[in-house]
Amino acid sequence: MVIQWFPGHMAKATREVKEKLKQVDIIFEIVDARCPLSSHNIYLDEVVREKKKIIIFNKIDLCDKYETNKWKKYFEEKGYVVVYTDSKNSNNLNEVIAKAKEELVEKINKMIEKGIKPRAIRSMVIGVPNVGKSTFINKIIRKNIANTANKPGVTKKQQWLKLNKDIELLDTPGILMPKFDNQEIGKKLSLIGSIKDEITPLDEVALYLIEFLKENYLEKLNKVYNINVSLEDENLFIMEQIAKKRFKLIGGDYDYESTIKLLIQDFRTQKFGCITLDNYKGILNEKN
Repeated sequence: MVIQWFPGHMAKATREVKEKLKQVDIIFEIVDARCPLSSHNIYLDEVVREKKKIIIFNKIDLCDKYETNKWKKYFEEKGYVVVYTDSKNSNNLNEVIAKAKEELVEKINKMIEKGIKPRAIRSMVIGVPNVGKSTFINKIIRKNIANTANKPGVTKKQQWLKLNKDIELLDTPGILMPKFDNQEIGKKLSLIGSIKDEITPLDEVALYLIEFLKENYLEKLNKVYNINVSLEDENLFIMEQIAKKRFKLIGGDYDYESTIKLLIQDFRTQKFGCITLDNYKGILNEKN
């Protein structure tokens, strides 16, 4: 089953992004620090390419910092400005504003030279669903204005929100790519909650997670479920070992459904600790 989710409201939101670009000075793209490349919307990147942009690695408290640091360098080498944040705890939000002012200093100075009083900086906040856009906005303006929830598709329309006399933010709905370059991206976005579980083949996502943990965090996998598996073991065998430990057999069969839900929930509740799903070396090897 192919993972894909681009409902009508996302197509509409994309059109609205294009329409509002003339009103905007700078783009804030929020990505999930656990998969900064996979949650970076290259489709929207093309739409807003003429605007200055800051990429905000949000949920930095949840990622494998060693691995995510490589992605920060990767984006910076491509000319992006990158800022780490943990919006939930309001960490590093002031740096985002400071960087925006730095990026626009030339434009602001030209206005001053012409005798024009600089207006507030207008920033558009974009990103795939469930990366923390609304939490970021609420924390940065210190008001609970943008709707938040730990599920995709909460923000349905654009709205301008004023931080202070210096900056205004345009909140936008989460927008996915119309088509994923590969299905691994879909599975990673499913794990971080960017795609609705109801339309996702969760069995494939759970087996992908097992494969990823086996290859990159084997010790954590064994510790969380009190099992003893190795790199040589098949993913389905590992799932059966987890099912055997956590659930009773149903009619002589393993309770795969409960095990699938458990694996995904354990990832989302950080039972495996700090993890980065985008493997820097592995992805770059695939592209070369």
